[in-house]
Amino acid sequence: MAFKLKQFTNCRILRDHKIQKEDLWIRNGKIINPEKIFFDEKTIADIQIDCKNAIIAPGFIELQMNGGFGYDFSYSEDTEKGVNTVAKGLLSHGVTSFCPTIVTSPQEIYHKVLRKIKKRCGNADGANVLGIHVEGPFINVEKKGAHPPQYIKNFIMGFETVMETYGTLDDVKIMTLAPELASSCDVIEKLVARDIVVSVGHSMADLRHGEAAVSCGASFITHLFNAMLPFHHRDPGLVGLLASNNIPPEKTVYFGIISDGTHTHLAALRIAYRTHPNGLVLVTDAISAMGLEEGKHRIGQFEVEIREGKAFVAGTNTLCGSIATMNECVKIFKNATGCSVEYALEAASLHPAKVLGMSDKKGTLNFEADADFILLNDDLDVLETWISGERVYFKPT
Repeated sequence: MAFKLKQFTNCRILRDHKIQKEDLWIRNGKIINPEKIFFDEKTIADIQIDCKNAIIAPGFIELQMNGGFGYDFSYSEDTEKGVNTVAKGLLSHGVTSFCPTIVTSPQEIYHKVLRKIKKRCGNADGANVLGIHVEGPFINVEKKGAHPPQYIKNFIMGFETVMETYGTLDDVKIMTLAPELASSCDVIEKLVARDIVVSVGHSMADLRHGEAAVSCGASFITHLFNAMLPFHHRDPGLVGLLASNNIPPEKTVYFGIISDGTHTHLAALRIAYRTHPNGLVLVTDAISAMGLEEGKHRIGQFEVEIREGKAFVAGTNTLCGSIATMNECVKIFKNATGCSVEYALEAASLHPAKVLGMSDKKGTLNFEADADFILLNDDLDVLETWISGERVYFKPT
């Protein structure tokens, strides 16, 4: 089936930032140019699929999620089972690729967990794993959020401390750190040289620290507005990176933003969108309780409880992650900002692919890209999910 030529008809395709009436052709897991079919091969499709006027968009890419469906990635038990369960569960929410996120943990947890989570291609058993996002422990304890303070570290011996802490960076794709920490620039440069995206967050940094981190190679901001200094008109902090004149014009600083209706006020969503739309990336920051009922669950070393649709560190009023799914965040963001359908979908697909430097293969329906896509109705409900040209989920009717 994977090598058969498939033609999706009666559909509206998101391509080149606009939704257009056009057929989609795929073969061998890739999106192909139909002109070659017509003029060079002079053949017809092996399989025609009537999409009943559905929207076809690139599959969602999740850069920050701590777990879901009862599993937490930062807890050393059943790591492989947890990743597999979440990867499978994400398909019904339109996510075709994700970065499992490990929050601040004891060193022995990193040495166990980071060796168990591997990059892999997705299929009917679950979404692609593009690499691990390590969020901590090199953060500022004053902006720890739900991170246990006893495990937060400084770069005591620079990059040597990083390697000692994690044990391996083989499958790490993103690292969140506080740029105000001593030796952070040297660490950032060494991480970027290893093709690891450096994100600034959980930080007390002022704008100057943020700009210095970007000059050293940082290119992402972890959950904008959350776990950082609030915007101030004399020093806007990391938020100021969205409008800084000290960022080279050829470089885009991207930022994750949680549009679950809880972590970020709807007005703040609008401010971020109107200030720097090219850099906006939707993330869920989902925890193990995503997809579960209210009650007590885990995130890393903490017990959490779900009350009234929100996740808190147990016994406190500290928010510790979202329980919203990506397709819910897309809908909330679109309704809050009034942006186009095209933009809302690309903020969860094309933009995160650009963060990872993978926008030639992921987050797009351009020719030769991976055939990872979703079918949606006009309410943006996920009807079907496809990975490498094979259907891996369909909504029961």
